[in-house]
Amino acid sequence: MTGTLISLISIVIGIISANTFGSVFKKYSFGFKGNTLIGVFGSILLIKTFGRLGFDPWSIMNNGDFDVVPLIINILFSALGGVLGLIVSKFVVSKMNENSKN
Repeated sequence: MTGTLISLISIVIGIISANTFGSVFKKYSFGFKGNTLIGVFGSILLIKTFGRLGFDPWSIMNNGDFDVVPLIINILFSALGGVLGLIVSKFVVSKMNENSKN
């Protein structure tokens, strides 16, 4: 497994988590396309932010050696990034709509 493949898996996990969260909690949904875009950028943002702690894709593939624990942490943070991206986006949109009414 290469670092690029791990990155793609992380992005797909972010998409799946954002769409699942959006379908369960309709209040936070932006539709399929919106949830997909937010899931991509949310997972990338969280992995890039916290990946320096040692679970970015290239640290997981340390010298051709495969570490399972950092991969699991990477997957969990990708899912969390998709969900948090959806929540933060809905908060920003609601605040912008609230300010435009005034």
